[in-house]
Amino acid sequence: MAFFTQICRSFSTSCARNVVIKHVTIIGGGQMGAGIAQVAASTGHMVTLVDTSEDILKKSVKGIEGSLRRVVKKKFADKPEAGEEFIQNILKNVATSSDAKAAVQSTDLVLEAIVENLKIKQDLFSALDKIAPEHTLFASNTSSLPITDIASSTTRLDRFGGLHFFNPVPMMKLIEVIGTSSTSQETFDSLFNFSKALGKTPVSCKDTPGFIVNRLLVPYMMEAIRLHERGHGSKEDIDIAMKLGAGYPMGPFELLDYVGLDTSKFIIDGWSAMNPGNPLFEQSELLNKLVAEGKFGKKTGEGFYNQI
Repeated sequence: MAFFTQICRSFSTSCARNVVIKHVTIIGGGQMGAGIAQVAASTGHMVTLVDTSEDILKKSVKGIEGSLRRVVKKKFADKPEAGEEFIQNILKNVATSSDAKAAVQSTDLVLEAIVENLKIKQDLFSALDKIAPEHTLFASNTSSLPITDIASSTTRLDRFGGLHFFNPVPMMKLIEVIGTSSTSQETFDSLFNFSKALGKTPVSCKDTPGFIVNRLLVPYMMEAIRLHERGHGSKEDIDIAMKLGAGYPMGPFELLDYVGLDTSKFIIDGWSAMNPGNPLFEQSELLNKLVAEGKFGKKTGEGFYNQI
């Protein structure tokens, strides 16, 4: 057995197999992690939600319960007892832990939804790689960092992929499933099937900057800012034009405020560094100024628009 394990570590691709994901460990109890936990628990998966403190985890579970109560208000309007049973049955599927290493010792999937910092993600996966079972798949919910770079910190390149969820997770139907050049077909299929089991619609993506959605969306938002900087349209007129002319639910400036100007700047800065000279990834003086002033959009109350 020890010899087989060593062979697997040396030639890991040959040992990859289809994994039916029943137990998922989610690292990160923020809005995204809690949303993923809610969806997975609602579809019958056993979930362990991990964060650094019990206070954060209590807040996460409270947020999940609040979100479920909004569902119940619509779905069980005339059946309050059935609604309460619905909530408790889902919450039973959610465990919490502040010990990531303990949480991954018996799980099918480790899904990371923490801060968008490459080194922090690499350090996390490097530590968990030494403890998680051989069959356990690893995935990142990153929206902008290369999956290949995150996976490089582990010995399971063939069992590593991306699962990019969208906010708010319970409402948004899409999941981008990302495979690297080292991701085995078995791993990709397992992640793709898991996405379907969550009731989502998965799309297949290559490990390129921004995958599909953000690769198109971020340059679009940046060009809207540059259009405004050139004096070719007010932010209000640009937003109205894209809503009424293109049928978008939000204009680009409204969307920037919703996503977070700091988040958008982080993404474009990273892509600009990776691919200097690409005009689609040019930075914006106006965006840089607003972020430097602490105006991040909805989360701070002021961005391109005053949210208060």
